[in-house]
Amino acid sequence: MRIAVIGAGGVGGAFGAALAKAGADVTFVARGAHLQAMRTRGLSVLSPRGDVHLNPVQATDDPAGIGPVDFILFCVKLWDVESAGAAIRPLIGPGTAVIPLQNGIDASERLIPIVGKGAVMGGVAQISATIAEPGVIRQTGTFMRLIFGELDGRPSQRGAAFHALCQRAGFDSVNSNEIIVALWEKFVLLAANSAVVALTRLPFGKLREDPEVFALFEKAIGEVAAVGRARGVRLPADIEARMLQSIRGFPAEMMPSMAVDLLRGNKLELPWLAGKVVALGRELRVPTPTHAVMYAALKPYANGAPA
Repeated sequence: MRIAVIGAGGVGGAFGAALAKAGADVTFVARGAHLQAMRTRGLSVLSPRGDVHLNPVQATDDPAGIGPVDFILFCVKLWDVESAGAAIRPLIGPGTAVIPLQNGIDASERLIPIVGKGAVMGGVAQISATIAEPGVIRQTGTFMRLIFGELDGRPSQRGAAFHALCQRAGFDSVNSNEIIVALWEKFVLLAANSAVVALTRLPFGKLREDPEVFALFEKAIGEVAAVGRARGVRLPADIEARMLQSIRGFPAEMMPSMAVDLLRGNKLELPWLAGKVVALGRELRVPTPTHAVMYAALKPYANGAPA
């Protein structure tokens, strides 16, 4: 099975390495110092699940040189969806599946006009991992799951084949017939968490014991769930309670990727997270006051550290 990983950061690097170890023919698309390190020293994933080291690694900065593949794990940041989508067109054959693993809820619909409706599936990555240094991915905690499925909810042979490979790779996977619900379940949690943790600049362990801070998580999660239901998404009745319980169980040192980007002075995915909640709330006439304040407070940092 030929797989191209577009964006070999925390998500793409960790899942791509696991799939390569399971015997898949994986090529990573990366750039800069990270690509150079992968070419010279290989790719390391440091994880409580067990460290993985791939050497040699198939890595390139030119997707066109790879040729058609069976699956594309599309792991770029949300602001790169359109440009990276155009760059992967040479990888797409008649049966190729593109599985977007972005945060947010709209990567699939943004990719469809670029690569075609038949190529795009829906995907959710559940992992906390980041580039520790060029060529090295560090995972926090042991949770590692991919959820994916056809956007129309129908079972497919390619979904079943990818699920079987994920099982061999040793991480959790779900071949879902309700991938839109799964996308929104992650969005309910991540949109809230990314804003609260970025705003406070502290990991979960420093936040969740303070009832006034935890109330921010409660209000933010409730707002996203209300927006989702107003949009017609069949979210479970207990989703708010389950997401809050998840926060209580996260590793104390864990931080969402947007908070890590903020601390590093990088560009933020804010417009597609808290900003998306605010925009959809306005469109659907659902109040989102908590997200509106957090979005406004973080907006000066959206393009990186202010000059």
